[in-house]
Amino acid sequence: MDTLSTAFRDYIKKVMILSKSSSVITENNVFQEGAADILPYLDKMVEELILPGSGLDGFENLAELFSLAKSGKSCLLLPEHYSNMDLSLFSYLVRKAGSGGGDIDRSLVSIAGMKLNEENPIVSAFASAYTRIIIYPSRSLQSLNSEKDKAEFVRSNAINRAAMKALMSVKNSGHLVLIFPSGTRYRPWDPSSKRGVREIDSYIKIFDYMCLVAINGEVLHVHRGDMLEDAVSKDVVRLSISPVISCGEFRDTVRAGENGQDKKQAVADAVMAELEKMHIEGEEKRKQFLK
Repeated sequence: MDTLSTAFRDYIKKVMILSKSSSVITENNVFQEGAADILPYLDKMVEELILPGSGLDGFENLAELFSLAKSGKSCLLLPEHYSNMDLSLFSYLVRKAGSGGGDIDRSLVSIAGMKLNEENPIVSAFASAYTRIIIYPSRSLQSLNSEKDKAEFVRSNAINRAAMKALMSVKNSGHLVLIFPSGTRYRPWDPSSKRGVREIDSYIKIFDYMCLVAINGEVLHVHRGDMLEDAVSKDVVRLSISPVISCGEFRDTVRAGENGQDKKQAVADAVMAELEKMHIEGEEKRKQFLK
């Protein structure tokens, strides 16, 4: 194992020791405050992996969205998702991007899937540095049997009701709510992993404004097996923040142009199409920072 990988895994072990994240999610602990003592370790991981030239484009758009949130509007952030370092990269680069970046970062509340929090202690430990609301994702429900898993369906409903209540309590109180619209990390061998989940339409429906976030550059590379086998490398990482978008106008435009049956999926697909466009443009910009 190379020195970089060894150091990365050492940080993981330290974070896992410090993490007090609940191993079992119930309706009573869906809202979890970020652990301030873990954040410095994740920052060090980012600092050791990103190369000079890494940064954020469109900070003014993010600042505008935050201003709207502080005025009482409900605001979403919808980023691409490539690795379990995405949230750490976003948090770090936002704080370094400009005046007020720290306030923006502290306002973040991310939506996290219950399954990985319960089944993968690495993901849970990483996520515990950031304030989040845990949900029972629809993809987890798809594997359940309506007859054999009645108790789990009851549990899922209780968790999601509590999560929605927590979401309603934060969405108009100066927070930016971050959710990955693909619902999972992009895996190159599985193109479907880059498709948006239908539930994104439901979030957009109840929020006022949003910004999309493209991620270019990769420091943690997804592995087919265990997440501990994800490969690390140094890279120039650039984030691109879209202009502020009216959720209502975006959703209405997409749904009006959709003649098929599944208008929810059409909205999710439109989000991912915009992100893909931003990603391609972001990669062209990133090239100027590569040596």
